[in-house]
Amino acid sequence: MALDKQTIYKISRLARIHVDKVDIDRYASQLSTILDFVEQMNRIDTDNVAPLSHPQDRVLRMREDSVTEHDRRDDLQSVAPMTENGLYLVPKVIE
Repeated sequence: MALDKQTIYKISRLARIHVDKVDIDRYASQLSTILDFVEQMNRIDTDNVAPLSHPQDRVLRMREDSVTEHDRRDDLQSVAPMTENGLYLVPKVIE
């Protein structure tokens, strides 16, 4: 799929990306190559291919779920100007 300069300009405007006029030909060529590759991938027959949740057939090692850090909320909130019920209180900014 060959993209022209006008299409590249429209894409850059929609993406809010500044593209110099001297680079438009290079971007058109590169994006056309990418779209051609995607088109080629779409033509691959995947009807009899089972979906994978992960490309490697491995099982994750499980570890015991244990507490490794102690609750330091009171220590950390002791320097805060205002707290209530374990929450930091801040001034209202939207009325």
